[in-house]
Amino acid sequence: MFKVLTGGWALFLGMGFLMVGNGMQGTLLGVRGAIEGFSTGEMSVIMSAYFVGFLGGSRLAPEMIRRVGHIRVFAALASFISAVLILYPSITDPLAWTLLRVLIGFCFSGVYVTAESWLNNAATNETRGQALSVYMIVQMLGIIAAQALLVTGDPSGFVLFVIPSVLVSLSFAPILLSVAPTPPFAAAKPMSLRRLFRSSPLGCMGMLLTGGVYSAQFGMASVYGALLGLSVAEIALFVGAIYAGGLLFQYPIGWMSDRLDRRKLVLAASVAALAVSVLAALVPEPSLTLLMAAGFVLGGMTNPIYSLLIAHTNDYLANEDMAGASGGLIFINGIGAIAGPLIIGVLLEWLGPPGFWAFLGLMMGCLAAYAGWRMTRRPTADETTAFVAMTPASTAVATEAAQEWAQEKTENAGA
Repeated sequence: MFKVLTGGWALFLGMGFLMVGNGMQGTLLGVRGAIEGFSTGEMSVIMSAYFVGFLGGSRLAPEMIRRVGHIRVFAALASFISAVLILYPSITDPLAWTLLRVLIGFCFSGVYVTAESWLNNAATNETRGQALSVYMIVQMLGIIAAQALLVTGDPSGFVLFVIPSVLVSLSFAPILLSVAPTPPFAAAKPMSLRRLFRSSPLGCMGMLLTGGVYSAQFGMASVYGALLGLSVAEIALFVGAIYAGGLLFQYPIGWMSDRLDRRKLVLAASVAALAVSVLAALVPEPSLTLLMAAGFVLGGMTNPIYSLLIAHTNDYLANEDMAGASGGLIFINGIGAIAGPLIIGVLLEWLGPPGFWAFLGLMMGCLAAYAGWRMTRRPTADETTAFVAMTPASTAVATEAAQEWAQEKTENAGA
């Protein structure tokens, strides 16, 4: 682990700054939108727009890197991110925010692709699993730290938008001044969605449903908090609790996934998230303590499901197909993430604040039911691949690296 930290500190530090910046804008816009009087429907479109851009960036960024190189792509996209963060409070219009969210989602996706390919190139077969674990921890800690920074200023002013802009600008330095060589870029040949679904129906359906859940946590949680009348500090604590749960439960669930049928874990985690969502929805005026507890359990159950689904999909793929499947899984997850805020927006207008939990409960209930049904249709895989902790914020580059590492570890274990 020490070797991983010393060899990749520049990347991890730069990514940490980026995640703080992204985590701040994801929550801050929900609060500022309420101050500006944006409707719930408008905010749902704005939040969905980020994932439209993110999905587009994951598709186009690899070609950009091949044409002009990692350094130019990273510097250009990070510059756009910094500029967009300043433009948000300057142009408080729903349509402008929607377009800016598409742009910033595209740019963050491209930056992540660039940084993750650097990270993958810097890691060896022996350190790749540890490097990916550290990367996941940095991502989650960055988003949690972002919530703490929200209480340092007035969301109706400019300061809270300047802070993430500065942090994103600072992220250039450790990465671009690193002595690490610029890596070659090569992406695996993607697997068709039809073939991917035939190989792992639960993996595909689960990715679609968890995409909606992730987008609810990343963007609409702050919209829900503002609609509920929470203060900025209370919203920050609620969102922070979601990601804290996701971070702390990843490894215990990962440990169990290497010893139990992963479908049972997906089912159990989904049922637990469903139960928490139902309880939270039934309380008309939940206290902050209840919200934080519900958010902690929700994040702790839903975030590891993403990694479980990737590992489960790998269990039914040939080794040479694992890396190619990552692009399809990311695409399916992105479609769910785009749809999630739009559906939540409708439910919030129909049901009020309980609509947030109704959506989460619906998604988790569907996943639990489908996982249970799939267990009756297919036997447990004869051989399982290693579990790698990942987050939905990762791009196909990190997912490919995780699948390649899982393949290598599984092969070594069987040797």
